Order: sequence, then C-alpha cells, then structure tokens
Amino acid sequence: MGIKKYTAYTPSRRNMTCSDFAEITCDKPEKSLCVSLKKTAGRNNQGKITVRHIGGGSRRLYRIIDFKRKKDGVPAVVKTIEYDPNRTANIALICYADGEKAYILAPVGLEVGQTVMNGEAAEARVGNCLPLANIPIGTLVHNVELYPGKGGQLVRAAGNSAQLMAKEGKYATLRLPSGEMRMVPIICRATIGQIGNIDHELINIGKAGRTRHMGTRPTVRGSVMNPNDHPHGGGEGKCGIGRPGPSTPWGKPALGLKTRNKKKASNKLIVRRRDGSVIKTK
Repeated sequence: MGIKKYTAYTPSRRNMTCSDFAEITCDKPEKSLCVSLKKTAGRNNQGKITVRHIGGGSRRLYRIIDFKRKKDGVPAVVKTIEYDPNRTANIALICYADGEKAYILAPVGLEVGQTVMNGEAAEARVGNCLPLANIPIGTLVHNVELYPGKGGQLVRAAGNSAQLMAKEGKYATLRLPSGEMRMVPIICRATIGQIGNIDHELINIGKAGRTRHMGTRPTVRGSVMNPNDHPHGGGEGKCGIGRPGPSTPWGKPALGLKTRNKKKASNKLIVRRRDGSVIKTK
C-alpha cells in the first residue's frame, strides 16, 4: 500500500498525505458483523471526565473482529480486504465452508480468494492461526494470545510483527515490536505473518481538523495554564515548572516514573525489557 500526496492548493494540503487504499477491495462492511458505538466524550456514568482530550469525531460502525480464531479444521476463503476506521490495520472478511462469516486482521500478502485455516492441523502459512508449539522458530507472527483461549492481545497494529525466537518446555519466547523479549505459554495461538498497511506510520495528518475528525480534542500544555489549573502553571513569562520533575494536573509524578508493579506475577515471563534491562526476580 502506498502513500497519496495532495496538490498544495491550501497551506494545510501542502504536507498532508494519506493512504492510497490500493489493497482495499470493498467499501461497504458486512452489516451482520457491525455494531454501533456509543460516544462517551471521555466521561463515565457520573458525567465526569475520566479521560481527557476525547470528543466529537466522525460517526463509526464497529467491526466485530475474530481475535480468537477458534473455528478449527474448517477452511475459509478471503472475500474482501476492507478499511477499518477503528484501528490502523486493514481487515479481511472471510467466509467458512459452512457459510459463517468473520473479520480478521489482514496480514501482508493476504489476497482475495486465498484460503485460511485455524487449529493445530493448519499449515504455517500467511493468514493461518495455530498454536505457537506448531510454528517454526524464526517465523513472524501477529495477533498473539497471552492466555490460552482469550484471543489475541499482542501485536495487532498496522505493520507490526513478533518473531518466535525459541521454544522450551511450557513456554515460547517472542521478540515483540518494542524489542521486549517475553515468554508466552506455548499452547497460546498466533497468526502467521506481518500485519498489513505498513505505510500507515508515514502518513502526515497535515491539519488540526483531521485530528478532530478522529475524535481527539486539543491538548494544552500545563506550563501555559494558571497555577490553579495545573502544577506547571503560573510565573512571569516563559519560565520553568517550579517542581523537581514533571507532574500530572493532579500533582502526581509523570514522564519517567515507573508505574509497573514490581511484584507483578508476569514479571518472571519477561526475559528482557524494551530498554534492554533484565528484570530481576526472586
């Protein structure tokens, strides 16, 4: 998939780019696999803002994605490759031999008419989903489960892939896109291949309004606020934040503070952190 550039007939168009959608084969989703999304604008059931900078945006239908891929032994044919406004990756509509339809994440190389399979008997081929125990070492995978049967939780964004590095005992070792080396139960499932829409990271938004269409509201720096609105606020002209380190609007340390629980049980499954450090467990 390539990148489309615009003629600079306005300042915002000068550097704006978007995908050329060359892989997309259908512009209308499968209605039976769509549900409506309710907008919250970042507010909870009490009407209080719990997530800032959310609101507005274009209307979207949510496509129900099959992250579990539990229909084993039944071949499915890829019918369409579609755009999904709810994620960076493209999705593929597959139809099983018994007539059931499902959406899956579309990896690089998946084409309309291709057959995909799920389960232990499936080949290690692009688009197939099978346990890590049956995948050859060195293979690129995506949509990786952390807990057997829960469905894929890791490596689901456009252009991402994890590499299967080793298999030993009950665990398989994966190198994640962040560089982290992590052990995952070997009976967990993963899908073969790298997620498509690789050029997504090269897209230039170009103007503020396009971000508003995505449902993101403006973000204001704390240093330009008043002291009653943010700990960084106040002062004459441009000045420092007046604190030992950056903080949140509620005065809690931010930007660099480690928030992961040191006693978290899954720490023992992380072989190497993304910063290259090794977690020491007792």
